[in-house]
Amino acid sequence: MKATVRYLLLGLILLATWPAAAQQKANFPEREAWFMDLGFGMFIHWSVDSQVGAVISHSMAGASQDYLERFVNELPKTFDPKRFDPDEWAVLAKLAGMTYVVFTAKHHSGFCMWNTQTTPFGVINTPFGRDILKEIVDAFRRQGIAIGLYFSPEDFHYLYINRIPIGRLQHPLHYPADNAGLMAHDKAQIKELLTQYGKIDIFFFDGPAEGLKEYAWQLQPDIVVTRGHMETPEQYVPDKPIPGPWEANFTMGTDWQYKPTNDPHKSGTQIINMLIETRAKGGNLLLNVGPKPDGEIQIEQQALLREVALWNLVNTESVHAIRPWELIREGDVWFTRAKHNPSTVYAFVPGGVHWPYGSRKEWILKTLEATEQTQISILGYAGELVEYRKDFDAGIYFQDTPLGLVISAVNGHRLYTNNQWPNPVVLKIENIRYKPVQAPGERRSNIDGAQ
Repeated sequence: MKATVRYLLLGLILLATWPAAAQQKANFPEREAWFMDLGFGMFIHWSVDSQVGAVISHSMAGASQDYLERFVNELPKTFDPKRFDPDEWAVLAKLAGMTYVVFTAKHHSGFCMWNTQTTPFGVINTPFGRDILKEIVDAFRRQGIAIGLYFSPEDFHYLYINRIPIGRLQHPLHYPADNAGLMAHDKAQIKELLTQYGKIDIFFFDGPAEGLKEYAWQLQPDIVVTRGHMETPEQYVPDKPIPGPWEANFTMGTDWQYKPTNDPHKSGTQIINMLIETRAKGGNLLLNVGPKPDGEIQIEQQALLREVALWNLVNTESVHAIRPWELIREGDVWFTRAKHNPSTVYAFVPGGVHWPYGSRKEWILKTLEATEQTQISILGYAGELVEYRKDFDAGIYFQDTPLGLVISAVNGHRLYTNNQWPNPVVLKIENIRYKPVQAPGERRSNIDGAQ
């Protein structure tokens, strides 16, 4: 029980130093607007149990005493990711258009991926022996990527050493608000994270955040708390837009951490379509990678991110610093609009077999109305030449009609050798008006949030 007494004393010290001024109770509106501009982030799930390919942390819940002893005492002895290169991760994220990262500083197991003084259960006490969190933070900052930390308040290792049954919020002492020792332990760790690694932009509380998010804001008022304060749907995009900032969290395969067997992955097209739908509905997409025990990102996930990177190289302006348009879609065409120029709309149209390379296609968009200043282009393509085709008309034409805005364009941007690029093409439509007519789609329902 000595550990419990230590945590209680630490809690009293923290309470004594809590400022008398009113606590901050929300993200600053301007910081939420900044977060909404980001659009796309990299989630990284990595902890000591990646070595055996287990679901991250959750195998401890309800486990036998002998299993827990092996998990806590044996796994750290073999954690030594010799191929860990966070600069490679950061460059790949940058190419893919990811503007922020969220790393699992501490998942539910309680294993700390930084140099902590609060527990021996951490990366410093492994053969690797280095501060992984610091190296990741430094690498992503070098690429200009905003820094976010995932933190679990529950801490199975704390429960284990204090002989509290391990589960997910199934016992009063699983909640820091009802467990003074756990609250003090979490606050001591949050203080390390928010005072030793410079400015942290985003904090993701995966568990009860009451009393902890307020402490995070006290230490860094500009920090944006996502989970624990805003909607963060997991593995799905909501049917309808959500007011204000929100974030959809997705895996590429079936698990968050590295899973070596039976893990089919999404296609690059599915991931790009998820990003488009999320942005059209006003949210951010946080897409997960699960590094291998040796420190490399799985080759399947690298390949998918490079496919997304090529799409981003062409279309980046359509998903960053944007807001939802008056209508999120017409049929299979999705819309976003430029944040600082509401009359500029991006229309995401299916490519691949739906619009083959070198072919012309027409659309009728019922809810768009041209003005005298309207211009339409294809992101990444000049609309003048199609490779190897002489005297070929690749121009873009449009006209207002009683049925709607008619657009005719050629898909002429060659991205793959075999001309089988399968992913959506983006039309940039400038100086356009919304035409409020009945259309197959969903209104945006005032989801701009803070501007």
